[in-house]
Amino acid sequence: MIEARIEEALTWIEPGPVTLIATRHGGRNNVMTISWTMAIDFDGHIVFTSGDWNYSFRAIRANRECVVCIPPASMAETVVDIGMVSGEDTDKFGKFGLTALPAATVSAPLVKECLACLECEVEDIVEPYGFVVMKVKRVWVNDEIEDRRILHAVGDGTFYADGERFDFRKRMEAKLPPGI
Repeated sequence: MIEARIEEALTWIEPGPVTLIATRHGGRNNVMTISWTMAIDFDGHIVFTSGDWNYSFRAIRANRECVVCIPPASMAETVVDIGMVSGEDTDKFGKFGLTALPAATVSAPLVKECLACLECEVEDIVEPYGFVVMKVKRVWVNDEIEDRRILHAVGDGTFYADGERFDFRKRMEAKLPPGI
């Protein structure tokens, strides 16, 4: 072992997949890229972190809803580019050729190009960290997308795409909640 800089810690612990967070505010759809997302229980609660500097965060605070979408790894360049511009002055759906589909329980759109979209209602925003705690209300899966790899950010501008699947469902059966 060799000691590394403290700044490298997050490159080893990034919690979940890179996501696109879709919102609707002031009659406009928007989408942002977030890599700090994770599940917090088996009851459909998830969390991501953001802040007031982010146009989408302000929409989420106002509307208390969003759609968390999981893009395939083949969208990596687009996902990065989405995160490099603000929805305050850019129509990201138009600029990046994304298709907005109507959600069932929230006003924010589903993103058709994604592997899955989770309609969420905000239950809490934990300051000062900007943790947005959400309850998933509906889950939509797009089986038409061939690339099933999920993109993971390392936190230093590099990414990994998972590909190999390890199935330990039988081994973990006693710990899995019903329906999972």
